[in-house]
Amino acid sequence: MPRAIKRKEGASSIRAVDRALEILKLFQDGKASKSIMELQSASGLSRPTLYRLLDTLAAHRFIRMTGLPQRFSLDYAVGQLAQSWLAGLDLTTVARPILERLHERTEETVSLAMLQGSEAIYAVELVSPQILSMSRGVGPIGPLVQSASGKSILAHLSEDVIQAEIKASSQHVDGVALRKALAKIRKDGFCIARGEVIKGVVAVAAPYFKSGGAVAGAIVIFGPEVRMTSDRTKTVSRAVVAAAAEISSAMGQSPAR
Repeated sequence: MPRAIKRKEGASSIRAVDRALEILKLFQDGKASKSIMELQSASGLSRPTLYRLLDTLAAHRFIRMTGLPQRFSLDYAVGQLAQSWLAGLDLTTVARPILERLHERTEETVSLAMLQGSEAIYAVELVSPQILSMSRGVGPIGPLVQSASGKSILAHLSEDVIQAEIKASSQHVDGVALRKALAKIRKDGFCIARGEVIKGVVAVAAPYFKSGGAVAGAIVIFGPEVRMTSDRTKTVSRAVVAAAAEISSAMGQSPAR
């Protein structure tokens, strides 16, 4: 059934603008180009109205028309807007409400690690309200090969970077074991570390990604072993992965299909 384009009840808007924006949103499914029939079926608009809107969008380089029969795709003006938006994106501001919900839900210490060049830092930390809690503080997270957050990031970097991190570590690192662990992180979507940086502390981390798919950092939860049982760690892992996916989406990364 065609999905008729409608504006929200009670909203003050211009009908043609509403319709043009909804047409652009039809390309969010990741399909590179669409036919006029596909656009008409999805929008519920008449063909003359649809063509008028497409012509206007094309004149402003938001839509590109190619081929015979014609197919329609997003044009470079969309990319220019996206780049401007990303350039002004303050990650800590975007991430904070997501981190606060995770903090409230788990009542454990939640931190946001950001990859900056070849180094990762903790940029935000929300400390657990419980009496038995821990805090890493903001600042460098240390070697990427030695923490849950570091490994979550490292798992999505190049082999050259992985090798460089192994060589740079002040401690002996078993490269075979590390690469096996990184492969598991890529498969699972998260990393669990028990007593790896701080004795008696369990850390659960998941990576988040920026537009284009490059890893941008990780969310990590720290909790004492007495609370972070096997069952609770599974629950926390799901919550961390969901929060990381939410930050990825806020940064313009399309959800995995």
